[in-house]
Amino acid sequence: MLNVTTFAIPGLLLLEPKVFGDNRGFFIESWNQKTFNEVVGRKVEFVQDNHSGSAKNVLRGMHYQVKTPQAKLVRVSVGSIYDVTVDLRPDSPAFGQWVGVELSAENKRQLWLPEGVAHGFLALSDWVETLYKTNSYYAPDNERTLIWNDPHLAINWPLNGAQPIVSEKDCQGLSWNEHQAD
Repeated sequence: MLNVTTFAIPGLLLLEPKVFGDNRGFFIESWNQKTFNEVVGRKVEFVQDNHSGSAKNVLRGMHYQVKTPQAKLVRVSVGSIYDVTVDLRPDSPAFGQWVGVELSAENKRQLWLPEGVAHGFLALSDWVETLYKTNSYYAPDNERTLIWNDPHLAINWPLNGAQPIVSEKDCQGLSWNEHQAD
């Protein structure tokens, strides 16, 4: 009871659970190991859960790890985000392409990001809480950031004329060309 959408980026999956709702509220099965393994076609062991809170127009990313790449399962429990994935795998037919989707507490979608991609998001609502599971541990020495506004990638962030709020670290991200040389 899970609707799965695929994209041009191999392995990137949008998961939409069946929502059971009535006048009391709703119920979803947000995680099921057996179903998830069937959907992604392999056994995935998650080792870390992360939870971030962001104000409107906060832009986080585009993050990735070298040597210890992380796959992620991302969802939103409060508010909404525009979630972006960039394929960094040189052998992928979608190398250098990006995909953006809206994830929200309302639509209850989850996004599965395979290893070898960069990930970031823009907070669309006044407050958003984003949760994600990873299949390898955070490794600061292996972390890299791809600059969010690289003209080569031309990510169409839905800023509607607003300036994003970006951390100093994320402002120092690598350009696409610098990433290639890294």
